[in-house]
Amino acid sequence: MSSYKRVLIKLSGEALSGTKGYGFDYDIVNSVVKQLKTVVEQGTELAIVIGGGNFWRGRTDNKMDRTKSDQIGMLATVMNSLYVAEVCRANGLNAVVQTPFQIGTITELFSKDSALEHMKNKTVVFFAGGTGHPYFSTDTGAALRGCEIEADVLLFAKNIDGVYDSDPKFNPNAKKFTELTGKDIIEKQLKVIDTAAASLCMDQHLDILIFPLNFENSIIDVISGKNIGTIIKN
Repeated sequence: MSSYKRVLIKLSGEALSGTKGYGFDYDIVNSVVKQLKTVVEQGTELAIVIGGGNFWRGRTDNKMDRTKSDQIGMLATVMNSLYVAEVCRANGLNAVVQTPFQIGTITELFSKDSALEHMKNKTVVFFAGGTGHPYFSTDTGAALRGCEIEADVLLFAKNIDGVYDSDPKFNPNAKKFTELTGKDIIEKQLKVIDTAAASLCMDQHLDILIFPLNFENSIIDVISGKNIGTIIKN
């Protein structure tokens, strides 16, 4: 059974691309979608934000205007959401993509009321396009939407099993935190999420849970209340 009524999950675009580092790994996406279907069937209202890093890493390109680079990144998140939403439908899970800007008939325009109605009716809502403005990451977009829909918790699926005091790839003695606060994230300058996202969640008392996407059934486990990853209490 689910421990939460309504959650928003932030998925990494790179994590969905597998070892290729770009595009999609269908087996990974399909595995994620099957877990999403299970938690929805268990009664959880579900929203998703996906990053765009498997298509575009604009911040590393100093030759391009930042606003234009971020706009390309927003469209990358739309492509990701459209793809994963279609895999959802292929698995018998209803899904809709909402964006903060009009894209003809391809997506719905974001509406809190509409999103809540969809989730109530067991439809997964993908919030694509970030905040709709440059200079804001998908972390911040996820925090914003999580606050707007009054989610019980914001789940960040990562390629690492929680928050450490240093990079465990380079420091074998890195210490893993099981619990932190939003203030800790900001003061310790832990790079696990953007400080803007951490600050917004702290202000609105929205807890964040960082957990590993690549553990078997990790989405199901974390939503059922299993103690994996790192909880950031706000």
